[in-house]
Parts: sequence; C-alpha cells; structure tokens
Amino acid sequence: MAAISLRNVVKRYGNDKNALQVIHGVSADIADREFIVIVGPSGCGKSTLLRMVAGLEEISGGEIAIGGRVVNEVEPAKRDIAMVFQNYALYPHMSVYDNMAYGLKIKKMPVAEIKTRVDKAAAILELGQLLDRKPRQLSGGQRQRVAMGRAIVRQPQVFLFDEPLSNLDAKLRAQTRIEIQKLHRELGITSLFVTHDQVEAMTLAQRMIVMNAGRMEQFGTPEEVYHTPATTFVASFIGSPPMNLLKNAPGGRAGALTGIRPEHLDIGNDGWEVRVDTVELLGAERLVYGQLAGEPLIVRTEEGQTPPAPDAVIHVRPREGRLHYFDAGTGQRLAA
Repeated sequence: MAAISLRNVVKRYGNDKNALQVIHGVSADIADREFIVIVGPSGCGKSTLLRMVAGLEEISGGEIAIGGRVVNEVEPAKRDIAMVFQNYALYPHMSVYDNMAYGLKIKKMPVAEIKTRVDKAAAILELGQLLDRKPRQLSGGQRQRVAMGRAIVRQPQVFLFDEPLSNLDAKLRAQTRIEIQKLHRELGITSLFVTHDQVEAMTLAQRMIVMNAGRMEQFGTPEEVYHTPATTFVASFIGSPPMNLLKNAPGGRAGALTGIRPEHLDIGNDGWEVRVDTVELLGAERLVYGQLAGEPLIVRTEEGQTPPAPDAVIHVRPREGRLHYFDAGTGQRLAA
C-alpha cells in the first residue's frame, strides 16, 4: 500500500520554443488506500498523467513519489504498480490461469505461491470456473475481470486503470463498476482510475481529479465537485444534464454567470418566465428544455408532475441557496 504525491508535474513534447506542453503543473496528494478517478474529455491529458505515474511516459518537470519514494527515474517494472488497460492485453494462446500467473512465473515465484495467489484472485472475481478457458471463449466482461485478476496477483502498492470499461456495453459497465468497488473495499490498494465517463467518475471515486486541456480544474469528492464546482468547465462537464449557465438570469450579478442545476428549479405560479421547446421522458424523470430570455435552460422534474406542452410558457423558481456564480471572464467560481 502506498500514498502517491504529484508535485507540479509537467509534460511537454520537444525542448525548443515550439515544444508542445500537454500537462501544466499538476499537483495532488493521494492518500494510502484511496480510490482516485481522473476524469475529463478526450485529449485533456488524463491518460498521459496516468502513464507518467506508471513510468510509461517520461516527465518533463516536477516530481512523482509513490510510497514516499521519488520515482521520476525509476523503471516501470520497479515502481511496484499494476496497470489494467482498455484493451485487456491478454495472451490469446494462454488459459485464464496462465494469463493471470504469467507475470509471477517471469519473476520465478514458487509454483505453490503462484497457485495460491491465482486461486484467491479468481475467487474474488468469480473466475474459478473459467481458469482453463482461453480468452476467445470469454465475454468482454470476463476478459476484463481476467485483466484485473492479473493485476491483483502481483499484490502491488498501486493499481492504475486506463479506461478499463470503455469496451463494455452499458449494462456490463454498471456491473463491472460494482465489482471494482467491491474489489477496492476488499483489497484496499491505492488506485488511480482514468475515464472520460462522468457517471463512472461519480460512482467510483472517493475523490476525483477533473482535467481540462492538461490542467487540473478541481480535486475533491464527488459531492464537492458536483455541488460546488470550481469553474464553469467543471459545472458544465460534471452532471447529466449539465448545470445551466446563464448570462442574463433575472437578479444575476454584473460580470458573472449564474449557474443552477436542472433539478434545483421548481415549476410554479411565479418566478422566471420560460418558453418550453421540448420535453424528454426518461423513465422516472422528465427534462424540460426551454428558453429564458433567449438563453437555453433545462429543468428536471420528477415522475408524477404533469409535463408542460411545447411552446407553453411556464414559470420556474430556483431553490434557495442553489445559485452559483462564476466570473464571466475567467470562469472561476465566485463566493455566493
């Protein structure tokens, strides 16, 4: 088990004046046994940051420490980490058992110890009945569990997950998220998990790093990130549908954008006047899309409320204490 420390970590490609910098001074302290999700859109630098922790990418500046040991110059194999990739990376000619045991055999570990570790990991991941099968005989979800099992048997200080659920369908992703949560509770190994899926981030993370264009926009618990976003980027990226960001909200502040989550707007007899464009029915909830003084606005309503008709004019009122304000120029959060 080990804590991870990132100190002003920088990554650039090239050394001249035209060098491309893709990671801009990321700093974070990750506690021992903590599960951290790095989330952001494609191209934001989240996988690059993970690969620098793994040692698969050299860092251009700053410091990375694992378990109190600076690893800037340490080879990946000596960092005591295990990585789970998006594409599983299983050996097709090997059985499930041999795939999980291969890394231990390379280290010349005793056969009995290898079997003990593989059997324990297989029990945790419910792979006991599949140990003799080849990867081609497995479903996508089973292959991903084998990849996780291969990481578990190494008993590393740190797990690194690089978008491991991206190749699974929606139902299987949900099931595998539950399995990963159980796995972390049982093993308690410090983990970094990269994803572009904010649902995965919100459901898995104890704390989350929100990345944008190579910068860390916010580092906090899912509740902190959702309820007190540090920037307009975080407000618009985290949440489905995203936070409404309004330039001309009634009663708004000069030079500030007004933010309000769709579920924090109530339809009533008075308040902001909104013209309805359309209504989406999503099972137990409905999303009302409309226009407030020419700006788009989304209102989330619960099942049982009669949805308004398109082109209807409705009134909505923000709940007390639920308005957010952001500097219109920098996008930074302002005091309430």
